[in-house]
Amino acid sequence: MAVFKYYDFFVTEFAQLFHISTEGLLLKVILPVGISFYTFQALSYSIDVYRGKIEPTKDVVAFFAFISFFPQLVAGPIERATNLLPQFLKKREFDYDTAVDGMRQILWGLFKKIVVADNCAVYVDQVFSTYTEQTGSTLLLAAIFFTFQIYGDFSGYSDIAIGTAKLFGIKLMRNFNVPYFSRDIAEFWRRWHISLTTWFRDYVYIPLGGSRVSKAKVVRNTFIIFLLSGFWHGANWTFIAWGAYHAILFLPLILTGKNRKYTNQVAEGRILPTFKEAGQMLLTFFLAVFGWIIFRAPGMPTVLHYLQGMCQLGTLRASYRFFTLPEMWPTNLFIVVILVVEWLQRGKEHGLVLSFIKNAYLRWMVYLALLSIIYLFANQVTNFIYFQF
Repeated sequence: MAVFKYYDFFVTEFAQLFHISTEGLLLKVILPVGISFYTFQALSYSIDVYRGKIEPTKDVVAFFAFISFFPQLVAGPIERATNLLPQFLKKREFDYDTAVDGMRQILWGLFKKIVVADNCAVYVDQVFSTYTEQTGSTLLLAAIFFTFQIYGDFSGYSDIAIGTAKLFGIKLMRNFNVPYFSRDIAEFWRRWHISLTTWFRDYVYIPLGGSRVSKAKVVRNTFIIFLLSGFWHGANWTFIAWGAYHAILFLPLILTGKNRKYTNQVAEGRILPTFKEAGQMLLTFFLAVFGWIIFRAPGMPTVLHYLQGMCQLGTLRASYRFFTLPEMWPTNLFIVVILVVEWLQRGKEHGLVLSFIKNAYLRWMVYLALLSIIYLFANQVTNFIYFQF
């Protein structure tokens, strides 16, 4: 993985630093799809065997099935050997209820990917490619759209992968848990890309001492895992800056001991949040939005120019015209739909756990409506964002 992802990056940076030509030094190889995911999955097996958490398997087929299980091979969730490998070593029988739930989760994942993410991508790509010509308010709205694009894209893939695995009697770990309803950035990271966050926690953060060391070392450990998380995404200074940005946001919570203040569901037992909770979620959401600008940009100069342009909000007229085009209304509506459904279902495994609808015909009406929407709005299918990692 290091050679494929980082060799050209380090050679280029070294050459620029010392004004050396890179001619003949760069590999320029195509990055294997999903290399970061199955590398970490294989590492989890080796580390868990070394720690004595799992016995080395003698079943070659089960081992390679664990490494290359196709639903989650290219974009996760990053599974642990302690969870996934034993499932390949025991007899499995088809379970109708589990399979039906898997189909529901696949349908919800397809809605998030095809209807929300892919339609957001059209306008996000347009604005980011012409950001020097856009108003500040348009740049801000495009960043918000990208926030929903990357969530719909990545969590949609995870739902499809987890749902597909259920058809084979395999239970994968949950990878997203309504992260945009978080009340602080620590809660956001407990809900976003859970398999990667917990991987770094268990295999890097805790071995470094975790939170059971001095405050200075806790800060050091926090920066290490966030910078590694950023670098894991790719060889680009934007990813490193994105990791550093979130580490800085984490610092006040670490220093005040409030990084585990919110471990329950927001507004638990209530339909609506309090004003304080709504304010906390809105603040955390926009902190994430600014982070996604860094993540989305091709380079640091673009980040600086984009943020500079966004600060000059100016008139809202141009952005109003752009984002109220007739073709934009369905995308705006579906973003509202995903927010409402996931808010109401925030305590459930996914958005289509419709156990509260007792009438089977009503449930089928919901499924057919989603299938129809997916068919009608599958106009601009784009690659999954995390395939590049």
